[in-house]
Amino acid sequence: MSFAATSSPDGVRRPDEPSGSPDPYVPGHGTNAYRVTRYELDLDYKLASNRLNGRAVLHAEADRAASAVVLDLAGMRAVKISLNGKRVRKFSQRAEQLVVVPDAALLPGDRFTLDIRYEGNPAPRRGLWGEVGWEELTDGVLVAGQPNGAASWFPCNDHPQHKASYRIAVTTDVNYRAVCNGLLISRRTGSSRETWTYEQDEPMSTYLATVQIGRYDVLTLDTTPVPGSVPQHVAVPGALADAARRGLARQPEMMRTFVNSFGPYPFQEYTVVVAEDELEIPLEAQTLSIFGPNHLNTDWESQRLIAHELSHQWFGNSLTVAAWSDIWLHEGFACYAEWLWSEAAGVMSVADRAAAAWRKLAAGSQDIVVGDPGPELMFDDRVYKRGALALHALRNRCGDLAFFALLHDWAANNRHASVSTAGFIQTADRVAGIDSEALLHPWLFEEALPALPVR
Repeated sequence: MSFAATSSPDGVRRPDEPSGSPDPYVPGHGTNAYRVTRYELDLDYKLASNRLNGRAVLHAEADRAASAVVLDLAGMRAVKISLNGKRVRKFSQRAEQLVVVPDAALLPGDRFTLDIRYEGNPAPRRGLWGEVGWEELTDGVLVAGQPNGAASWFPCNDHPQHKASYRIAVTTDVNYRAVCNGLLISRRTGSSRETWTYEQDEPMSTYLATVQIGRYDVLTLDTTPVPGSVPQHVAVPGALADAARRGLARQPEMMRTFVNSFGPYPFQEYTVVVAEDELEIPLEAQTLSIFGPNHLNTDWESQRLIAHELSHQWFGNSLTVAAWSDIWLHEGFACYAEWLWSEAAGVMSVADRAAAAWRKLAAGSQDIVVGDPGPELMFDDRVYKRGALALHALRNRCGDLAFFALLHDWAANNRHASVSTAGFIQTADRVAGIDSEALLHPWLFEEALPALPVR
C-alpha cells in the first residue's frame, strides 16, 4: 500500500489522512512533519509469554504545521498517551500507525514531548525483506530493525534520516542480560527481575536501535593498548566463549586497519553479541553487531562477515543514508572494507578481490542500477559488489593518497550525520580533484557493467 502525502487546503494534515512517507522505498513509514531529538524507552519484558509493556518518551520538534502527530507502531497497542504532560483525549491506530491528536494544531518550531504507554506481544514485521524487527530466539530475543523493523517494538518516526539520542532501559528475567546500543550506565537486580540501562549519546537512526536478550557473559577482547584503541566486548553464552575468542581473535587488527583507512572509530565502544541460535546472516546495529555461532569460524567467509559488520560502524551507522536509494553508500563501502582487510591479513589483494567480483558480475544479469536499485533489490549482492568496484575504480583513478584522504574526509565531515550519493561525489571532486561524477555514473546509474578497473 502506498501512503501518498495529502493535506487539506489550509496545508494542515487532518487526523484521518495518511502520513506522508519521505522515502518511496518504505511507503507508509516516517514523516517529515516533525523530528524526534531523543527517545527514552523503558521496556518490561517477560520471556516466557513474550509480553512487552513499554513506555516511550519522545522529545520532538515540529517542522511543519500539523493537527496530528503520526508515529509508526506495528503489532503493539497504545493504552495511554500524554502530550507535554497533559493526557491526550483522542488517538487511534490503524495500518501500523499511531495517530495522536492534540487539542491544538502544532506549528513549525513547536517543541513537544509525547509520553506513550503501550503493550503487546512483539513480533517481526513481514515484508519484501523477510522478517524484520523484534524476534524470539530459542532462549532470548534478537532485534534486527533494518530497514523498517523499529516500529515492531517502540513508537517512532521510522526513517533513517531522522537521528536522535536514546536511553534504553530493559527489565527482564533474572540471569538474562539485555544488550542495547551505547554504554551500559546502570544495572539493577531484584529477586526475579533485572534492569539494564543504556545511554546512546551519539545520534542514531531508528532502524539501528536494538535489544538483544540472552544468557550472556561478557568478555573483553585483547586490544593492545595503543593511542586511540577502542574497548571491544563480546556478549556470548558461556558454552560458546572459547569459540567466540577464536573466531574474533583478529577483530582488534581489523579495527586498527579500518581506523587507518577511514579515520577514528566513531563511537566509544564496540560489542559483538553471539546468539545461541544459528543465524542466516549476521547484522549490525549502532555500536554492536550480532552473529550466530555459525559465523565464528576462522575461514575467509566468516572473517569477511566480521570485518563487514565492523566497518558498518563508520558507513551505515555514523554515516547513514538520507534515502534508502543510496544504500550502496552502506553496502558498497562495507564490501570494500572486506577487501581492505583481506589484503591487510595477507589473504588476497584488493585487486584480486575486485577482479573476482567483476568476473562474477560479468557472468550474471545486467539489469540493476545500484545507485537506485529499488526496494526489491536494495540488498541484492550486486549492490554490494558493484558499489565496491565503483570505489575501486575511484581509487585507481586518483591514487591511494587521495583516495584514503577522501575516505577520512568523508567520515570526519559527516560524522553522525545523513549522507547522499550527490554529497559523496561533491566530496570526491573537492578532495581528489577529479570529475568523479563522470567516473562513478556508469558504475552506479547504468545497467551495463563497466570494464574492470585496473591501474
